[in-house]
Amino acid sequence: MKSNQYDLIAIGAGSAARDAATKAANQYGAKVALIERERWGGSCPNVACTPTKAYLVAAHLAHDINTLANNRGIEVGSATANLAKVKAWKDTLLKPQSKWVEGLEAAGFDTYEGTARFVGPHAVRVGDAELTADKILIATGSRSAVPPIEGIDEIDWLDHVSALEIEVLPERLLVCGAGAVGLEFGQAFARFGSKVTIVDAMDEIAPHTDRHAAMELREALTDEGIAFILGSFVTKLAGRDGGHVATIAPREGGMEQEIEFDRILLASGRRPNTEELNLEAAGVETYSLGIVADERMRTSVPGIWAAGDVNGQELFTPVAQYQARIAVEDMYHPGEGPTADYSILPTAIFTDPELSGAGLTQTAAEEQGFEAETVIHPLKGLRRASFIDATHGLYKLVFDRTSRRVLGLHVVAPDASDVVQGFAIAIRLGVTVDELANAHHTFPTFGEGVRAAAEHALLTVPV
Repeated sequence: MKSNQYDLIAIGAGSAARDAATKAANQYGAKVALIERERWGGSCPNVACTPTKAYLVAAHLAHDINTLANNRGIEVGSATANLAKVKAWKDTLLKPQSKWVEGLEAAGFDTYEGTARFVGPHAVRVGDAELTADKILIATGSRSAVPPIEGIDEIDWLDHVSALEIEVLPERLLVCGAGAVGLEFGQAFARFGSKVTIVDAMDEIAPHTDRHAAMELREALTDEGIAFILGSFVTKLAGRDGGHVATIAPREGGMEQEIEFDRILLASGRRPNTEELNLEAAGVETYSLGIVADERMRTSVPGIWAAGDVNGQELFTPVAQYQARIAVEDMYHPGEGPTADYSILPTAIFTDPELSGAGLTQTAAEEQGFEAETVIHPLKGLRRASFIDATHGLYKLVFDRTSRRVLGLHVVAPDASDVVQGFAIAIRLGVTVDELANAHHTFPTFGEGVRAAAEHALLTVPV
């Protein structure tokens, strides 16, 4: 029999909510209720991390067959993508919703399916049930933002969720947004066989990454046939000759152009899932990116915390889990637990090559007052790169000239995320560029590019 009184109510059932529930129950004996209106398990395993990376693997395989196999003595025909079969394989990787619920209930949590609405600072209603708790965590995530484009309501647009469900490959795909989602989907569909055009309002792709790294990735994707229109907005969509046409206008003014397309993918931002929560009833403060939360995930209302995408701070699955654990620690040890620190946050765009970074970009280091120096080593300088005919990629170190401490690492290379992941810990611990240059490394690997870049610093910026 379910109780209406809990120690912790988690609104949502994604990475943040589940980590919070597990920590609260296992470490503090909390009785926990989880409320989910749409997708048990959250976005990451259902419609984001797991299935999207599966598509990238399939696209990468097709690309390697077509570009490397014959030159390496592997006799195969041309690889073509059957999108329906790719989707079917992707679907086998997903856990059924009923299994998610069974697992959560087996862990001792009460589950409620429906939309949660606050009726007070310590009470929420879901369906016919009214639940109360001294501690409430809001972890409702985010969804694709729909840009204000004339005619968008008349178009059957795609986002990262619906794009994983189509079974017919679009001949011409228009992508709005050159961030991680747009770039990953753009390359996957280009390798499947679509003609891809990516439009973004910024002057460079991947705007939150190091500029040199972003340029290098753009050149790699351009060489694969992906077209980029940067510094521009899609302003209007309309039907034409059985397809569609987009009007694209430069951000700074100038001549408009038209691009014909069959499907359009929206990847230009996220919107927090807050509208249905009735936050006004609890007095929870919001801002344009979501719910206002401090460094311990506390909201403006005592007893209510917000973690994950819904607080708009850093929209990554590991960060959602990290924030949830911080929040629970604060629930049971107020003011004594850790505060959030994103200064050395490893991130990755899982294109091929990948773009991954940790720490400060060159621009950020200069803005923070460091006497920033940089060194770059090209990917093609590595023996490992010659095995795959890699022509685009780099290893960039940002370091402080006086202390020699590494401030940031930015890599464009195959498996860059794995390379940066390990070095992020070294950066957090204060490694110097000289220590990296003199460190042992494994040959031949993609990781040795970091040491090679550091060696440049010994020559060009001596102690």
